[in-house]
Order: sequence, then C-alpha cells, then structure tokens
Amino acid sequence: MGDVGAGVMDGAEGGAGGEGRAVAVAGECEREPHPSDSLRTFGAVVQALREHAGLSRVELGERVRFSKHTVESVELGRRMPDEAFVERAEKVLGNTGALRKASAHLTRGEVGLAAWFRRWARLEREAVSLCTYECRLVPGLLQSEAYARAVFEGTIPLRTDEELEAQLAARMERQAMMRDRPRVPFSFIVEEHVFRRRFGDAQAMRELFDHVVERTAPRNVTLQVVPLDAGLHACLDGPLRLLETADGQKVGYSEGQQNGRLISDRKEVGLLSQRYDTLRSQALNPRESRDLLERLRGEL
Repeated sequence: MGDVGAGVMDGAEGGAGGEGRAVAVAGECEREPHPSDSLRTFGAVVQALREHAGLSRVELGERVRFSKHTVESVELGRRMPDEAFVERAEKVLGNTGALRKASAHLTRGEVGLAAWFRRWARLEREAVSLCTYECRLVPGLLQSEAYARAVFEGTIPLRTDEELEAQLAARMERQAMMRDRPRVPFSFIVEEHVFRRRFGDAQAMRELFDHVVERTAPRNVTLQVVPLDAGLHACLDGPLRLLETADGQKVGYSEGQQNGRLISDRKEVGLLSQRYDTLRSQALNPRESRDLLERLRGEL
C-alpha cells in the first residue's frame, strides 16, 4: 500500500505500496538513492553546532519541538529539514545565519520512494489538481509523523532503522507540496472507520486529529468523510488517486498488497473519475467532516 505501510521505502498514500517495496514496474529498476551531499553536509553542520552548544539530540529536539528521531535523521542526511526546523534550530544554535543560508542550497534525491511509485510522485509534484480516496489508512499527505512511524513499524517485512527513517522522511517531505502549492486543489475522501482505528495512546490520536484538521484547513484543500452509515458505494473496489496535468491529461493510480499501477487509459480514468465524483456527493460535506473529526477527538 503506497500510503499504507507494507513496503520498504515510501510511495503512496497509505503506507507501503509506492512508499513500500522497491518492485520494478513498467521496466523501472531504479535503485533507492542515497542521501545527497548537500543533505549530508547540512546535517554535519547541525551536529557540529549542536555539540558545540553542549546539547544532546533529545535536548535539541525539545528546543526545536521535533523528535529525537527527526534530529538524528537531519544530522545523518536522511531527511530534508523543513522550514520550521531550520528556523528553530538557527535560533537555538547561535543565530549565525549559517543554517538559513545552507538550507537554501539543499537538494535531495527521491529518498525512500519505491521505483514503481516514483512515476506517480513526479506527476504529483506537477499536477494542477489531486484527488485521493482512502479506505485503509489516513492518506499519506495527511498523516502525522507519529502515525506514519507507527504504520511503517508495523508492516511486514520488518524494516531496518535506516529504511524506516528514509521512508518516514520521504512521506513527511511529500506533505510539503500541500503547503508550497496553495493554488492547486487537493481533494480527500476518507472512510470514517479509518479515523476510528486506534494507534498509540490517546495523545497520539489527538495529535493525529489536530494534524489532519490543520492540513485540511487551507481553502485549496477539501476533506470529506464517508460516514459509517453511508452504506455501499461505487468505490468499494479499493483506494484510488486521480490527478490532472498542466496539459489537461488525467491520470489515475491504484495500489495492491505488493504493487502499484499507473493508469493512463482514458476510458479507465474516466470511469474512476465518475466513481470518485459519485462518492463525493455521498460523503459528508467539508464542514460536517470537520465536525465529525472534532467529535471523535473529544471522545478520546
């Protein structure tokens, strides 16, 4: 499951699929890329400044409000630091401007992305609209870090710490496009039972709900929940994703246990679009969906 959690790298919406096994599809046999030199260098600078300040990774994490795992991943060049991390670390580690300037030159490969998901990921970054239906797990673009980590830690085969961090970093990095592309409409339809499935403790669940509400607050992002009493509907064949390219082409993507499939046939994509549009009319509207999430949060 690309966004779900069954593979070894990072790929789709649930956790494993595209973000899962590096299975070769459609002739792609790409190796998983290593951290870029710029990420390694930036991480080494963060580590040097942290050690100079006499802070442990746990202590720095507490001050910048990121986990120890995130600090470690940044220092080892496994993860692209987001803007919040750079700004907070800059202030904690001397406010010299070094981290801000260095972050402007960071580049990364497709760390943690399975080869068969990369084709979709490239299209996704350039799409003029994106639609996601999920019935398994919270879509990858909406997952909190703790939720994503729990997903990856629970999949088979088990990952090494390095593989898990790479996949987690790839998922968190994908989420940046929602912040960086405010004019692109993002539509999500998610089954209610997905949000009712527990993980971790009550606080982790509250953080997930808060994260989803925050991610879906911008005007270009729409979340609709399919309530438990909605009955059977047209998308029961499984999760699906749809996007439109700048030249007007519509493309679909679907995932199974050990694979992902890019769909470009116009008739098949048209059928998937009809199913998605039909389900959109059957799901709760965005306001009702948000109210439902807040009620579920309050029940914890």
